[in-house]
Amino acid sequence: MARVLVVDDDPTVREVVVSYLRAHEHEVREVGDGESALSTMADWSAELVVLDLMLPGVDGLEVCTRLRRDNEVPIIMLTALGGEADRVVGLEHGADDYVVKPFSPRELALRVDSVLRRAGAGPALPEVVTDGDLVIDAGRHEATLGGRALSLTSREFDLLRFLVARAGTAFSREDLLQEVWGWSFGDSSTVTVHVRRLREKVEDDPTRPGRLVTVWGVGYRWESDGA
Repeated sequence: MARVLVVDDDPTVREVVVSYLRAHEHEVREVGDGESALSTMADWSAELVVLDLMLPGVDGLEVCTRLRRDNEVPIIMLTALGGEADRVVGLEHGADDYVVKPFSPRELALRVDSVLRRAGAGPALPEVVTDGDLVIDAGRHEATLGGRALSLTSREFDLLRFLVARAGTAFSREDLLQEVWGWSFGDSSTVTVHVRRLREKVEDDPTRPGRLVTVWGVGYRWESDGA
């Protein structure tokens, strides 16, 4: 059981989503706007947020951005916009996953369980992974570069840890969806967005990556200092 906050301005959507999540034994609270979501999170530490993109007042993207400043709570974005660019925007603002409306409540409940599993238990990797001045400590859920703490979402942390622990091995985006996200299906642009965000945080020049490199025709590989 986990504490889940559902944020959607449509009371019918909230009713259905809350019902399914409670059936999965989660403790659920619901609100209908962005300001209420932020104030609820300040008083009640949800372990996952289901967040509608289109909200009155403070929209979902702004809520996502402001939540990311303060904590690493997993966020699943709900969006009525099915285009790839619209989905990517949510991921770029720190969402861990997205579901396009109209959606199956059962699918959403399964996505919630999957994201919670990934947030609570990363891949079976060493507790501490290092590469030169980069240190990733799973126990502390902290990554530092040159002694400076990196601000990473839970998914970014898992992806970085996975790749660094397997430095020198190339993985396709589909491989990474399976290994890091735990998905046997899904939009591989999710991986592309997270790789781009990681490069902005670990590369001296993200436009010319030397650590998280692209392997053309395959996917991505981590190049260690000694590689």
